[in-house]
Amino acid sequence: MGVRTNAPSFPGAGAIRETGRLYSLGLDVVRLTFRRPFQARELIQQFWFIASVSILPTALVAIPFGAVIALHIGSLTAQIGAQSFTGAASVLAIIQQASPIVTALLIAGAGGSAMCADLGSRTIREEIDAMEVLGVSPIQRLIVPRVLAAMGVAAFLNGMVSVVGVLGGYFFNVIMQNGTPGAYLASFSALAQLPDLWISEIKAVIFGFVAAIVASYRGLNPKGGPKGVGDAVNQSVVITFLLLFLLNLVLTTLYLQLVPAKGS
Repeated sequence: MGVRTNAPSFPGAGAIRETGRLYSLGLDVVRLTFRRPFQARELIQQFWFIASVSILPTALVAIPFGAVIALHIGSLTAQIGAQSFTGAASVLAIIQQASPIVTALLIAGAGGSAMCADLGSRTIREEIDAMEVLGVSPIQRLIVPRVLAAMGVAAFLNGMVSVVGVLGGYFFNVIMQNGTPGAYLASFSALAQLPDLWISEIKAVIFGFVAAIVASYRGLNPKGGPKGVGDAVNQSVVITFLLLFLLNLVLTTLYLQLVPAKGS
């Protein structure tokens, strides 16, 4: 009897294989980022496109996020008699957690889905295969500019969400909960520190990178023609959301362990 060569793979082999390919794409993007020629024009176009489809929804989502956080924290601090710390707790929660999460979700949902649909349509039209036949790297020509654009837009939007969220939290706490403006600002300056802003920007840049890599990978690997492109878009958004929440947990844990709190 001959040796079987097509033995069934163990459960989960497909997921491991897909994870390895996704990781490989991320490494290729990092490697090709520094290879010439650099696609500056494509980068500017993608930056403008992602910003144009993400900036308004992000600003609109940032206001209720800041309001909800401020109202809940204000109500809690009032119950325990710690109203003087409302400003610090609200602003730190917005800057460290809400701002990068909101930015990443909108980048993945708006910019990432459009990116995946564009690459998926190019793939089923065999444009990607044609580029490879001509000796043009589709990763360097198409993926690298989109990833860098997503990272840049994420950093930009994160700052905007932080400002809008803090202003919204200030308004709802001071106006609706009769908070003291001086205490709101004083508590923030007493407990906040510059690394809080840095970790927020670092999270946003990493989240933008992950969102773009996942969207690009699914766009380059659609299955089943035009219907597969739509399925790839949905899958890219869901996968990105799951990865972002996991990464946020890891980064937050590392930050709290490595950076001591102010005054400790």
